[in-house]
Amino acid sequence: MEQSLKNRVGLLLVNLGTPSAIDYRSMRRYLAEFLSDRRVIEWPRIIWYPILYGIVLNTRSIKSRTAYARIWNNTRNESPLRTYTRSQAEKLRFVFTDHEIDINWAMRYGQPSIETVTSSMIARGCGRIVIFPLYPQYSATTTATVNDVFFSTLQKKRFMPAVRTIPSYPDNTVYIDALAASIKGHISSIDFKPEVIIASYHGIPQSYVRQGDPYFLECRRTTEALRHKLSLDAKQLIMTFQSRFGPEEWLQPYTDKAIEQLARNGIKSIAVLNPGFVSDCLETLDEIANKAAYMFHKNGGENFTRIPCLNDSEEGIHVIEHLVRREITNWI
Repeated sequence: MEQSLKNRVGLLLVNLGTPSAIDYRSMRRYLAEFLSDRRVIEWPRIIWYPILYGIVLNTRSIKSRTAYARIWNNTRNESPLRTYTRSQAEKLRFVFTDHEIDINWAMRYGQPSIETVTSSMIARGCGRIVIFPLYPQYSATTTATVNDVFFSTLQKKRFMPAVRTIPSYPDNTVYIDALAASIKGHISSIDFKPEVIIASYHGIPQSYVRQGDPYFLECRRTTEALRHKLSLDAKQLIMTFQSRFGPEEWLQPYTDKAIEQLARNGIKSIAVLNPGFVSDCLETLDEIANKAAYMFHKNGGENFTRIPCLNDSEEGIHVIEHLVRREITNWI
């Protein structure tokens, strides 16, 4: 055991999370874990918990259940996010066949949990672990909360492995090249040319940014790098934010409002991509592909297309591989 602890390297991919099923109880359990995270909702608990348990979970669980049902992977009986994250880990195992790396995946909310997977990795002899929060742009609401749970798990262990965390990569060249190739490939496959491309990111409250969260700046770095790579200006490729929640002002412009306004202004053809999501999920497959498309057509738009996330595509796996190799160069 001592020798394996010294030599074995583990890699842990972590994404946001997913309900285990689309029944009401599973949805409520998932949302309760997610929305009780102090990194996600920073309101005082004495104010937030009565709202969460008295109103939000009762109403949002039903709405989310309906939304998840529209995008659920019925073949595997799981969410697409779970399908893609597992596939990313499996494909990486074939990439790193020249080295013995214990490659695993987990979810911040739901199963498999960070604590369970991390404990298993240590038990198998991983004395060095690279943790990879699958978020291209850093936010305390995403990257930080993944690291919180990972390190709190290690606090309970007698043996603590050496650890490296993969940082955000908003304008990493390999990442931008992959996004650009994905955009070009998708547009070449459809029968119209978008007048406007929208880069839609998950939003966060503006108050979080005022307190120092670098998320907005990192989203802007991604957008500007894409504009440069694709030779597009700020009117041809615009940046918006989706998925706002609660009464606070969130990062703007809002995706739904921007799409509505474009249609009303006479724009007939648009494409939407989600550079902040490594894998397609509820926010991309339903909020954009269904709801945003409906809004665009309702207000006079004609041609709408959603550009898929990198997912487990060859380009997507190459991005993950590139970032992992950069961190483990002198570990293997």
